[in-house]
Amino acid sequence: MKFRGFSARTAFVRWGLAAVGIGIVLGGTAPSAIRLLGELLATHAGMVPWISSRLFGFIAYGVLAGSVVYGLLLSTKLLDVIAHRPITFTLHQDLASVGLGLAGIHGALLGLDRTVPTSLVQIAVPFATDYRPLWVGFGQLAFWIAAVVVASFYVRRRIGQRAWRVLHYATFLSFVGATAHGLGAGTDTAGWGWWIYLAATDLVVFLFVYRIAMSFRGRPRQAARAPVGRAAESPAA
Repeated sequence: MKFRGFSARTAFVRWGLAAVGIGIVLGGTAPSAIRLLGELLATHAGMVPWISSRLFGFIAYGVLAGSVVYGLLLSTKLLDVIAHRPITFTLHQDLASVGLGLAGIHGALLGLDRTVPTSLVQIAVPFATDYRPLWVGFGQLAFWIAAVVVASFYVRRRIGQRAWRVLHYATFLSFVGATAHGLGAGTDTAGWGWWIYLAATDLVVFLFVYRIAMSFRGRPRQAARAPVGRAAESPAA
């Protein structure tokens, strides 16, 4: 049995429980978070844009990787056993859009960072920055490729399913560029950040290989069905 979405009758209960859960989390963590944020602003105000940019960069990468993984799960039809396809497709589109927005915030915060001054042109134009231009450029290219892919969701009916699917393969280029950007330009690569990139890359590569294997596995079946279909359509002797 496939999941086809929650009933509208339970919306009030679901949103109420979510509000209670969020309230408990905020009530328990907000005082400490506000205190720590005040101490940071008081002692390291100039580092806030840089720290925030790193934070949004990692979150954006995680969401981008999640979107790629989600798309591969959709293409392999592994999600069809638990969810209705229109629902999972919408979630995939939302993940891609959120990841793009977070990446935009990551780049915009660099314009506020005074430790490595960066102009708007250097933020927007690939390889134009003075700080590790090659690796930063990979991240900028990944952002613009992701922007094209996200835009394609909204014009899918106009460009056609086949063109949209071909364009969608550019997501892998965006993921590769974002990973290279993080490894080459990130300041946390030598520590825990390296494990994040490794885990995300391993999962994407595994699902990508699995998707290719499933594609080749399905071809002999299609070829075997074709003669049977032609024989059924041919007139009897």
